[in-house]
Amino acid sequence: MLVNAKYELQTFDAAEALLRQPEDAGHPRTLVVFVGRDLAMGERAASVLKDAAAHLSRAAAAAKFKGKSGTSLEVLAAPGAPASRVILIGLGAAEDTDGREAAKPFEDFVALGGQTAAKMGAGARAVVLFDLPEGVSAAHDSVGQFALGGWLRAYKFDHYKTKKKDEADRDGPMEVVVALADPDGQSAAMSDGGHLAEAVMLARTLVNEPANVLTPPEFARRASELMKLGVEVEVLDEKAMSELGMRALLGVAQGSEAGARLVVLRWSGGAQGAAPLAFVGKGVVFDSGGISIKPAASMEDMKGDMAGAAAVTGAMYAIAARKAKANVVGVLGLVENMPDGKAQRPGDIVKSMSGQTI
Repeated sequence: MLVNAKYELQTFDAAEALLRQPEDAGHPRTLVVFVGRDLAMGERAASVLKDAAAHLSRAAAAAKFKGKSGTSLEVLAAPGAPASRVILIGLGAAEDTDGREAAKPFEDFVALGGQTAAKMGAGARAVVLFDLPEGVSAAHDSVGQFALGGWLRAYKFDHYKTKKKDEADRDGPMEVVVALADPDGQSAAMSDGGHLAEAVMLARTLVNEPANVLTPPEFARRASELMKLGVEVEVLDEKAMSELGMRALLGVAQGSEAGARLVVLRWSGGAQGAAPLAFVGKGVVFDSGGISIKPAASMEDMKGDMAGAAAVTGAMYAIAARKAKANVVGVLGLVENMPDGKAQRPGDIVKSMSGQTI
C-alpha cells in the first residue's frame, strides 16, 4: 500500500507498559485519548492520565475545548502525562438548536480514524487508547473501520517526485498502537479494513497515474494482477474486439497509437450457476476530445476519465480479498481518445456489438 501508517493491536496492559518506557528522543511519543462532553473518559484512559488530569482540564478550559464530536485538543509536555504529546479527540454528542445534546450517538469510525491520523501527523509514534467514553458504543468492526480511516488519510502518491519534502520521508511511517480490551476479537475486522484500504488505494493510484504511463495495455496488465487473489481475468485486444463487433468502443480508440483493451474480471464466490452481479467501468485513460479537441485549460485532468474502470478494479480487489460469497463480474472498456488522421470524425457512423448503428 502507498501509505505511511502501520497499525498494531495490543491489550491495554501491554500499551500501558509501553507508555511507562522511556521515550525515544528522536521520536516523541503521542498519546491519543477519546473524550466525551466535558472531558469524560473511559476508565482505562482516566487511569493512564490521572497524574495529568488537572493540567489537561486547565488546557481544555483555556482552549474552550469541551469534547464535542469533530473537535480535538493537542497538549504538549503535560506534567504527569506518559507522552510528550497528548491529543484529546472529542466524541461528545453535538447540540441541537436549543443547546441540548442530540440523541444520535457517534458512529462514523472511518472519519474518526482519518481525523485522528491527521492530528497525529506524518512519522508519529502513537498509542491510541480505544477506550470510549460513556454513551459512545463501538460496533464489532469499529477498530477496523478506525484503522481504515487512518490508512486512507495516510495515503500518498509521490513516487514520481525526485525531491520529497514531507517529514514522513525523513521520519518513516506513522506507527500506531491501538490499545483495547480484546485485540484478538478485532483482528478479523482489522484484516477486513486492510483489504478495503488496499482496494481504495489501488483505485486511487490508477486514477493518479499519468496517461503516458497508464495506457490501455498497462491498465489491463495491472488489472490482470487480480489473478493472484483468485479472480479470473480475460483480456481482449483490438483484433478480438473487432471480431466481436465492438466498433463503437474501437471507434473511440482509433486515433490513438496505444491501442484498446477490454478486460473481464470474474469472481465466482457464490452459488454455482447463480446470476452474477455486474459492474461496468468507463476506462478512457485520456480524453483529448479527439478531432473535436477540448479546451487546453485543465485538459491534464482528462486522464481521470478512466475513474469508473479504476473503481471497478478496486471493487473487484475488495470482493476477492474478502472472499465474498457472491458471483461478480467486472468489465473494463479501456481506450484513449486522441486526435489523428485515423481518428473518428464527427458524423461518422459505427455499428455496435448489438448490431445497432450509431
